[in-house]
Amino acid sequence: MPDKTPAGYAIVDYAGKQFRVVAGQELKVPLTDGEAGGNMQLERVLLLNDGSTTHFGEPTVAGASVDATLLRHGRDKKIIVFKFRRRKGYRKKAGHRQGYSILRINGINRAGARQATEAKADKEPAKVEAREAIGKATPKKPTSAKKTAASSKSTAAPRKSAATEKKTTLPRKSTATKKPATT
Repeated sequence: MPDKTPAGYAIVDYAGKQFRVVAGQELKVPLTDGEAGGNMQLERVLLLNDGSTTHFGEPTVAGASVDATLLRHGRDKKIIVFKFRRRKGYRKKAGHRQGYSILRINGINRAGARQATEAKADKEPAKVEAREAIGKATPKKPTSAKKTAASSKSTAAPRKSAATEKKTTLPRKSTATKKPATT
């Protein structure tokens, strides 16, 4: 018989959405197949908290699941979708009602999660020792004096010469006055 959490919660991924669930909760999820009154099991548990410890999934918690009962199906209230383009005479109006299902969470199974966490804890010290051995095996490269001298110089752009800074001016138009036309 699987262990069920008396207290705690789980975060499950269902239909591309994440939900925080506790035992006895009613949960509104996107419309799912199945008859009302049927049982279902949610397998994608991303996080599991049993009151004292938290198990994080990579991406899911191995061996953990959530038992649920499908209570009923329904449709949300209508939303109005209105599209228009100003000054173009384009108007489009449509209504939409999203379907949903109500689930009752019966319990959170964590039997396999405990075993997976213990196995993972046994492997982690070996990883740390391997990392330390790799760190000791690769010597650090000494920095050369040339690099430190070059890095201390200013990285500002070189200054333009006086010839390129000079502004070019257009020739002035003549201001000679026109003589009035004689008739």
